[in-house]
Amino acid sequence: MGSAWIDSGLVFTRENGAAIHPEYTSRRFERLAYKAGLPPIRLHDLRHVAATLMLAAGYDLKLVQELLGHSTITLTSDTYTTVLPQIARAAAEGVAALLRSSAGTVAATESPLAGTTTAPHRDPGPARDLHLP
Repeated sequence: MGSAWIDSGLVFTRENGAAIHPEYTSRRFERLAYKAGLPPIRLHDLRHVAATLMLAAGYDLKLVQELLGHSTITLTSDTYTTVLPQIARAAAEGVAALLRSSAGTVAATESPLAGTTTAPHRDPGPARDLHLP
């Protein structure tokens, strides 16, 4: 467009860089998604889905914050980590597995109390028995 280009800094623009109404972009996206056979989803939801999937895949919260452009990590945490209870469950299961593997490899040790011997801790059972929010 040369000198006719309008540098608006916007992501979605007309051919010359001029602003377009956000509703136009949303409707256009919905039509294209429908024609492509995708499930109904709003354009705005893609941001939420991307953040949720990154967190579910184990990406660092700070990275997600930076990619989304949030001013604080608290905003990102409050907004996105509550949508995936399985993140909390996976963390609890990981810790439980670590504890079980550590307990299984520790031999009986001398107790500092009265020279008695203590056995390793018993396996508390599967992590699914934990009650998570």
